[in-house]
Amino acid sequence: MNTEAKRIYGWALYDWANSAYATTVMAGFFPLFFKAYYSADADVTVSTAQLGVANAVSSIVVVLMAPLLGAIADAGGIRKRFLLLFAFLGMLMSASLALVGKGQWELAAMVYVIGNIGFMGSNIFYDAFLPSVTSEDKFDKVSGLGYALGYLGGGILFALNVAMVQMPDLFGFADKAEAIKASFVSVALWWALFTLPLILWVKERRNTRQIGTLKLSLLGYRRLMRTFRRIRHLRGLFLFLVAYWFYIDGVDTIIRMAVDYGMAIGFEPGDLIKALLLVQFVGFPATILVAKLADKWETKKAIYLTLGIYTLISVLAAFMHDVGSFYLLATMIALVQGGIQAMSRSYYSRMIPAEYSAEFFGFYNFLGKFATVLGPLVIGAVAVATHSSRAGIASVAIFFVIGAMLLYFVDEQKVASEVRGAMRSR
Repeated sequence: MNTEAKRIYGWALYDWANSAYATTVMAGFFPLFFKAYYSADADVTVSTAQLGVANAVSSIVVVLMAPLLGAIADAGGIRKRFLLLFAFLGMLMSASLALVGKGQWELAAMVYVIGNIGFMGSNIFYDAFLPSVTSEDKFDKVSGLGYALGYLGGGILFALNVAMVQMPDLFGFADKAEAIKASFVSVALWWALFTLPLILWVKERRNTRQIGTLKLSLLGYRRLMRTFRRIRHLRGLFLFLVAYWFYIDGVDTIIRMAVDYGMAIGFEPGDLIKALLLVQFVGFPATILVAKLADKWETKKAIYLTLGIYTLISVLAAFMHDVGSFYLLATMIALVQGGIQAMSRSYYSRMIPAEYSAEFFGFYNFLGKFATVLGPLVIGAVAVATHSSRAGIASVAIFFVIGAMLLYFVDEQKVASEVRGAMRSR
């Protein structure tokens, strides 16, 4: 394997590594285990609120620190160091969940919050490495490869973890609770093992000047403020970020509301776990397919295709009545979920200078973490106004329509030229 191939696969395998946390911990077992074990004595409504606060706190912390840490990492050439620091934090907290006892919901929530910060924080710098690991003509292919491997890696470990929980005796565990705790430890080990290729193969050009911590922080802050002032006046880039915020809000709202909606209309937890596994394994080839379409077609058209399918999903969800239709929608989501995220990342990468990538991806992730703020509010308002939760679900389509309309006015080549010109005048 040549140097470029090692660099690409070393980078992409990090998605394989940390997606285990997203599937097994965040989406799979922690929400269920929190209610049944960590917060066993609390009312169901109270435990839901506790979990909601934990998710909100971790997102807010990442939102507040992402742009500044990105600017500091670019200024000091320490993106890789920050990535590994946050990754280690996530690994440590995932394993630590196994040490939390029954009824200790406060400790479980605190460990979970810190673990989420590690997971989401590392992704800021992981995304920022894309312009450094390959050339611009391969952005779609490489970005798609990362998301595809994430689905496959996360799905493989999650499938093993589900088997551990369903058949604890076979794996030598006393009960399901012990199996779930072992699953949290397995995530940490998996994450650590498959981060090694990134450590060994992905290099970063360090700043040769010796800069103290305080001076580096001040330098990063000044860079951030200058970039923020410029972004406001870079119409094309600002327009893309607003379009992205609208449609990714719709994407994340569907991801989060699908399980809640399924539970509300009477589906069993086992059905939801199967649907999650289905998304992981269909998402792997589907994301690669979308990347190939973007390569032969163009990235913007591929994004439009995924937005069209998401619009259809949000409408069809209003007519869902049985488990079969739920699995169908899960399959449709799997066809486009990784694709829209991967192509958005590669499209954005074309518009920003590589030397400021962590800083610009700080803003990108800033908006990403604010996603699902407006979507659930619109669903609730429409449901109340129409007395129909199905109408509320269908209303998410408006986010994809608005996002597509704004994206129409974005010319990535023109934006890239404007951004580079503005950054050279700093």
